[in-house]
Amino acid sequence: MSSANLLIRLAPPLFVVIWATGFIVARVVAPHAEPLTFLLVRYLLAILVLGLIVAAARASLPRTFRDWRNSLIAGTLLHGFYLGGVFWAVKNGLPAGISALVAGLQPLVTGILAGPLLGETVSLRRWTGIGIGFVGASLVVLPKLGDGGVPPLALLVCLGGMLSITLGTIWQKRTGGTMDLRVNAVIQYMGAAAVTAPLVLLTEEGRMDPTLPLLGALAWAVFGLSIGAIGLLLYLIRQGAVVGVATLLYLVPPVAALMAFVLFGETLNLIQMVGMALAALGVAVASRS
Repeated sequence: MSSANLLIRLAPPLFVVIWATGFIVARVVAPHAEPLTFLLVRYLLAILVLGLIVAAARASLPRTFRDWRNSLIAGTLLHGFYLGGVFWAVKNGLPAGISALVAGLQPLVTGILAGPLLGETVSLRRWTGIGIGFVGASLVVLPKLGDGGVPPLALLVCLGGMLSITLGTIWQKRTGGTMDLRVNAVIQYMGAAAVTAPLVLLTEEGRMDPTLPLLGALAWAVFGLSIGAIGLLLYLIRQGAVVGVATLLYLVPPVAALMAFVLFGETLNLIQMVGMALAALGVAVASRS
């Protein structure tokens, strides 16, 4: 098997596992840092690390304003508004189960928008997989829905974040073209930092306690999530249909729940286990070629 074929096969499961660790990072970081401050530092460090990689590889930078603009917009949507919205909503009282359920709406919304915006045809088989996956992901987070009330503003902001990453995925598919993925990622994080910095100045005090858990979570957020997971996401978007990529996110709640079970001793009941199986079945149905 060639290295290219191996990457195509390994990219989806690697993406799901790494992306799921984002929920673990959020839990570890919450007591030690303000959410938007943490995200801003994460973006700036990602720009630094990726910038050094781009310089070492002598990768070509975009030569037109249009390419710079497209990457900045993608970064604003994929990172700035999405992560900022979800982190802010959870920090301001939205239960984690609700936020995960809202995120689970993305494949449905992507399927609706992919036709008019990208010209992608979503088959009945893929819609069936999307529906099964949504039921499965919902069952995984169902036991967590009673953890607390649902603040209307936080719910609205979380919905906005879900729409943002949906539109960002579609925008990346339309405009990403053949730009070097490393360069694309650097510019995207510039866009994310540009919209996050003013929000930090307006709403937070810039608190980050330099504890070992926080520093470890920050290192993983930069190298594992901002570079590894986002690199895989951009690669998958370039390789396939955005609806298929979005459907992979149904596997994130089950994987995150398993991680929380192992790391934090969170319980897993029969309903959640059935939900995990349904989520996997939904992705398998939707992704079958």
